[in-house]
Amino acid sequence: MTKTIKFTVEAQQGKARTGVLSTRRGDIRTPAFMPVGTAATVKAMLPGSVRATGADVLLGNTYHLMLRPGAERMARLGGLHKFMNWDRPILTDSGGFQVMSLNELRKLTEDGVTFRSHVDGSVHHLSPERSMEIQKLLGSDIVMCFDECPALPATEERVASSMLMSMRWAERSKTAFGDRPDHALFGIQQGGVTQELRAESAQKLREIGFDGYAIGGLAVGEGQQAMFGVLDYAPDQLPDDKPRYLMGVGKPDDIVGAVERGVDMFDCVLPSRSGRTGQALTRFGAVNIKNARHADDPRPLDPDCTCPACSHYSRAYLHHVFKAQEIISSMLLTWHNLHYYQELMQGLRTAIRDGKLPEFSAAFHARRAEGDVEPI
Repeated sequence: MTKTIKFTVEAQQGKARTGVLSTRRGDIRTPAFMPVGTAATVKAMLPGSVRATGADVLLGNTYHLMLRPGAERMARLGGLHKFMNWDRPILTDSGGFQVMSLNELRKLTEDGVTFRSHVDGSVHHLSPERSMEIQKLLGSDIVMCFDECPALPATEERVASSMLMSMRWAERSKTAFGDRPDHALFGIQQGGVTQELRAESAQKLREIGFDGYAIGGLAVGEGQQAMFGVLDYAPDQLPDDKPRYLMGVGKPDDIVGAVERGVDMFDCVLPSRSGRTGQALTRFGAVNIKNARHADDPRPLDPDCTCPACSHYSRAYLHHVFKAQEIISSMLLTWHNLHYYQELMQGLRTAIRDGKLPEFSAAFHARRAEGDVEPI
């Protein structure tokens, strides 16, 4: 059957691309940032508010949703889109990263991973086949193959062994995924920070064949310099005609640098997590609204930002509601942060299309070097 998922590169400057990933639930403009809706919600945001920031797609989490409310229950209730009132595309990660990062008591074998729930201690087993089944029950538009992601630093032997297992799991994921023309399956490149291992992983993924390709195993402790070192070659190892997704990244300067190196899709909890902890992410860097210097400041976070936090509220108000532990603090700061991220992505798309990415990047870094201006 003919795939309805289609990726089109509309413009390119250097390695950077802008285009569209078309799905049955709508187009995803790339470069794209996917807000993270771990437990069927982007924390402190209504779905309509997330869409209003400019987001085309959300990320859901297989591991958390399989534990609660459960994939079978989700399917009975009409799937993840209906459950959380989001009618646009959803990408779900496979659960492999969370199994490794949230569970000390786990048993890893060729078949999969047996682990205890961090919620209630119950025992679960996750394999490539079960991960595909769960993501199908959720109704994900973009499904990630099941992989293992060792934390860095790790020995090259450990990274190589993990990568080869992930490639075997990728083949099993593809078989279990089956023929689903309205849904996409992405493979995940592994190999740590070793170019030869990354090349071997990419070749095996090409041979299996996927609708898109993720760069996994980064943003796990290696630092930005090492990450960019990998991104100098990793996107080039993947097919030109498919979207490239850098998992779990990242900070605004991570995203700009990765786009310049050929990455098309991103996700990260940073905008929402920072919003809940009193940090606003702006063109001039981070603003810690908890700091006392904001208590008498009548200015908005960013006078050029059109989000509700900047359009209707002062820094003094945001400082007050954060200190008072009012829920509106998380709501406004998260909305601002997600708005900023989507504004950044739109700026990148426009700059690539207009052939002005170097100028955009230079201005981005200059503003961040200038920093947040002192209060009046």
